[in-house]
Amino acid sequence: MEPRPNEAEIRARMAADGVPALVVAAFLQNVRRWSAGELGAIPGAALAPLGRLPRLEELDDLDSAGETAIARTVLIKLNGGLGTSMGLERAKSLIVAKNGLTFLDVVVRQVEFLRQRCRAPLPLLLMNSFSTETDSLSALAERHPGFANPGGLPLSFCQHRVPKLDAATGVPVRWPDNPALEWCPPGHADIYHALQTTGLLDRLLELGFRYAFVSNSDNLGALLHMGILAHVAARRLPFLMEVTARTECDRKGGHLARDRATGRLLLRESAQCPADETADFQDVRKYAVFNTNNLWLDLEALRDMLAGCGGLPELPLIVNRKTVDPVRADSPAVVQLEAAMGAAIACFENAAALVVPRSRFAPVKTTNDLLAIRSDLYTLGAEHQVALHPLRFAPPPDVRLDPRYYKNVADFEDRFAQGAPSLLQCESLRIDGDIRFGAGVRIEGAVHLRNPTATPARIPDGIRLHTPATA
Repeated sequence: MEPRPNEAEIRARMAADGVPALVVAAFLQNVRRWSAGELGAIPGAALAPLGRLPRLEELDDLDSAGETAIARTVLIKLNGGLGTSMGLERAKSLIVAKNGLTFLDVVVRQVEFLRQRCRAPLPLLLMNSFSTETDSLSALAERHPGFANPGGLPLSFCQHRVPKLDAATGVPVRWPDNPALEWCPPGHADIYHALQTTGLLDRLLELGFRYAFVSNSDNLGALLHMGILAHVAARRLPFLMEVTARTECDRKGGHLARDRATGRLLLRESAQCPADETADFQDVRKYAVFNTNNLWLDLEALRDMLAGCGGLPELPLIVNRKTVDPVRADSPAVVQLEAAMGAAIACFENAAALVVPRSRFAPVKTTNDLLAIRSDLYTLGAEHQVALHPLRFAPPPDVRLDPRYYKNVADFEDRFAQGAPSLLQCESLRIDGDIRFGAGVRIEGAVHLRNPTATPARIPDGIRLHTPATA
């Protein structure tokens, strides 16, 4: 039985923090659902077969539609994440990703390239969090001082923040040791509220912008694609989600499905899977595609949808149970109420999904991913898109680095100070123990390196490691 929260206390706490009334109303809506036991679970019985989805390579040649639409398109990058999973307390987009460039550097170069090639204004809007706004804008000013948006549009807007709730009482938690930890983002679905409360949605429409391409700042494969834009414009799609084939590596992540009752597409995250259906949820043949979080929005359709629900789309609730201080297991247990941006696919009658190549999904969540991106496995092309090397015909290798020595970026940098090894012909790489790499190391096949001692091992320059290998 969930606690009955004191709404007046929650409302007062949020008002004192300056949270807009719309966001307070949205949060209280979620609080009531949580208190009533609506934990956002979507059982498999509620889902119908997805049916065949169109594929990117099958789209009609609609270049003229894309050329017209590009002048009315805005790019939105979700940039609210900290690099905490890699030991950083700043925006993850400020980590060096490829060829000495940070994620944010690559995004800016992508936009500059597209502006020049397409002769279009292409505003870039960063949706920052309260934790990343200052860092990100400072980095832009320092590294790209001439970069600006047309029409006086800002370079960023901020996610709101909402209180973490004490899991036992349902009241906003207090944590005097670090009051900032009393708050959390309400999930990236807050984009729909933030575009309203900042006035940006109306401003973009007034300036003649019709389409938005939204993606994560750490997904360097998410380059604006003229063919997809043309498809959205020509078909008058209100909402399009890019999906890609689900593999065993993705089985714990969310998937696309179809609502049996309405026939509409919906997104089911792992937190929404009933506990006794985990094996079914992770069946990658049954639920074969997942959300890349590359979304295309018709801003006019978004405005109309929001107007129809009073600005409060009721998206499936995600209940995350954590401790108020994520690095202290003895700190009070809290509940964080969130919603996923992609869940809005169920709010549009004619929403669509498109199967895209895995190359459009290259996120970096851990230093395992970072090593792969920095290696020769991926290239940074003329368009500044990070993509698998053309000579790599297999999926990316499974990389597992010992978290004791490689989890934090600073430790990772120390152990690969001479650069990432070649992974172009690597099937899998597992490292157990403290191992440091020289320059020009090549890893081929399935390689498992072990160092059981407390003394760091070193891989000499120019060494080729191949199956089987030990250090």
